[in-house]
Amino acid sequence: MKIALIGAGNVAHHLAVELEGAGHDIITIYSRKLPNAEALSDRLSIAVATNELNFAESEAELFLLTTSDDALEKIIPQIVWPEEALVVHTAGAKSLTVLQNLLRVHSDVPLRTGVFYPLQSINKKIPLNWKEVPICIEGENEEIEHQLIEIARTISDEVYLVNSEERLQLHLAAVLANNFPNHLWALTKDLLAEHNLDFELMKPILKETLRKALEADHPAEVQTGPARRGDQTTMARHLQLLEDQPELARIYQTISESIMRWYL
Repeated sequence: MKIALIGAGNVAHHLAVELEGAGHDIITIYSRKLPNAEALSDRLSIAVATNELNFAESEAELFLLTTSDDALEKIIPQIVWPEEALVVHTAGAKSLTVLQNLLRVHSDVPLRTGVFYPLQSINKKIPLNWKEVPICIEGENEEIEHQLIEIARTISDEVYLVNSEERLQLHLAAVLANNFPNHLWALTKDLLAEHNLDFELMKPILKETLRKALEADHPAEVQTGPARRGDQTTMARHLQLLEDQPELARIYQTISESIMRWYL
């Protein structure tokens, strides 16, 4: 299939290479900043970099919108599409209806729509095993869903039909499970550095915590710590240590209280 990517960030860098490796033709890479599109097109066989949004004469059959969620409303009004193009966004928190409404308002040609959402934290500098990345598919009809499923299966073994409401719940869950713990680890590293302690000391317990949580029937079964035990004395001592860091103290207290309520 001939594919154009609109956006040249983290998702685009991975998808373009994976899709081309699976036999698809990536023919166009768009970025507002042309050097970004060129950097990605240089990794591909025939892709042409552009910072123009007039695709009226494009031979692409599939347009993947790999911009950030918030950028869809800004970029779609500027795009000129070829008739009957399949326009697909890769956003977790945007519904298919949002895409359809934007295209209905800003396009004069008939288009087909869908969603191709990889449920993974993606950084262009970090390799991914795409065979294990869940790809969530939604289409405006069964024909489009089947087409997108077939494309997704060329790069992943984990392909699912997921509607917009379900996808938003998954996106929320991913924030809770991925973004929040990572931020806590960042706070932990800075806290230790203030006391000349090495974050390397934390890595064995982080690995063990993740292993146990993934292997348990429910992560709650392997919860440990002072809040799980109701150890008010230890928690009070910890909060004393955080007297000069009120924001971190609030985070500590909020999560501790949530843990205690769970096990009441």
